[in-house]
Amino acid sequence: MRNQFVGKLVLVAAGIAVLLVLTPFAIVPAGHRGVLTTFGKPSPEVFDEGLHFRWPIAQSMHLVGVAIEKGEGEGDAASKDLQTVKTKVVINYHVRPDAVVAVYRDLGNQPGERIIVPAVHEAVKAVTARYTAEELISKRAIVRNDIVDALRERMARHGLVIDEFSIVSFNFSKTFDEAIEAKTTAEQLKMKAERDLQRIEVEAQQKIARAKAEAESLSLQRQQVTPELLRLRETENQAKAIEKWDGKLPATMAGGAVPFISLPAKQ
Repeated sequence: MRNQFVGKLVLVAAGIAVLLVLTPFAIVPAGHRGVLTTFGKPSPEVFDEGLHFRWPIAQSMHLVGVAIEKGEGEGDAASKDLQTVKTKVVINYHVRPDAVVAVYRDLGNQPGERIIVPAVHEAVKAVTARYTAEELISKRAIVRNDIVDALRERMARHGLVIDEFSIVSFNFSKTFDEAIEAKTTAEQLKMKAERDLQRIEVEAQQKIARAKAEAESLSLQRQQVTPELLRLRETENQAKAIEKWDGKLPATMAGGAVPFISLPAKQ
């Protein structure tokens, strides 16, 4: 009983395999193009997404992805000033639909391993050698564009297109990182000292301006003080004193003396 069940399963599996092999249709899914081979020889025609006829056994449909692929990696290189640089990059690329036959035939349908990885490593090393370690940091965008330019031509020859390229990070030796940190600290201290000096200069100029203004004010006042002005001020002070007097004479003077003595009237 058990042997019969196993035998039926084998027959069913064999039947499915035969149907798959003998089916006269092939499907190219979305994000792919098809390369039809006849007894192993690829056809020059590129098959779009959809259902396509093929001769069973004699022909096979091979799929080549044309959607955007992502590749990332890192490697060591030397800068212009002989600093060791470990660069991590990310690249997005795709196969040109019209070049899928060449990619299948010449690259074994493995563009990432055969072209992208070695091309990126070579371009990164070549461009890194043009810049000092500090320039790699300060001119990061320019370095990125140089790497893309170095990659674009080589990849185009194989039907590959760069969609995006990013430099994730530059990593240097510990000694270089410490030197950069020390330089940054020194520059920050220098900027602070310059700001302090500017503040001191401004404050000194403000003090000089205030002192000059006060001196000019005093000089002007001295020039305006004349005998006539003094007499005028004295008169004004006396007038103010009279305005404040209530008309009463003091009863006593200092020391208990009577200010006025009543005299008898003349006979």
